[in-house]
Amino acid sequence: MHSAGYIFDVEGTLVDCVPQTIFSLQMSLADFGLTIPYETSQLYVGLDGDQALQLLAPGFNEPTRKKVLTNRASHYRKTYLSGIKAFPEVREMFQALKKDGAKIALATDCKGPELRRYLALLNVNDLIDAMACGDDVEHGKPDPRLVGLALRKLGLPGSEVVMIGDTPYDAEAAQGTGTAAGGVLTGGFSKETLLQAGCLAVARESGTRGECRKCRPRRGSRHRQRKHRHRGTGRRCSVK
Repeated sequence: MHSAGYIFDVEGTLVDCVPQTIFSLQMSLADFGLTIPYETSQLYVGLDGDQALQLLAPGFNEPTRKKVLTNRASHYRKTYLSGIKAFPEVREMFQALKKDGAKIALATDCKGPELRRYLALLNVNDLIDAMACGDDVEHGKPDPRLVGLALRKLGLPGSEVVMIGDTPYDAEAAQGTGTAAGGVLTGGFSKETLLQAGCLAVARESGTRGECRKCRPRRGSRHRQRKHRHRGTGRRCSVK
């Protein structure tokens, strides 16, 4: 995917935090007397928090849902936030995109301490052209307004931009703005689920645009099809 612009989700796409997010939600729901299996909670990772709770806890009214979400954020910050890590090679990927002349934006539902922590981990502020976050919109994905705001800040039409995310809700938000979508498997959703949601391509994880930076082919040649691991990192190549 070579485009004029790229919009990236953050949690689960650039930052490895999906299990911790789920654990925090489980802890918060338990505080309100509700036990939800991990696998069930995982289905709604990346979905607007209030919408997720309407599905997970249909008996909770709006004030209770707000309390659950506030409590979840408290659990996450106290228990997990300091130990969160960024996925490898995100900065290298952004540098490669910028070298190709592309613009980069972040579109994430997170805000406050979480967003500050993630930006510090990623170390890409100098490579980002625009950002839309949870402070900017009332509703999270799949509502398209967050992605739409990122597009406006980039100054590009949706037809020239690709949205990269780890959930089907990222893909749905992208489609709502006329933006193509690409997926990564780091959110726990299957390749089939992401493709069905509208992703044009799916990679194992973010980093070097889904290309194999350690074994990138010479111009005009094909990528090695044999399964292999990247030299240096030991990570299995995800390019098909």
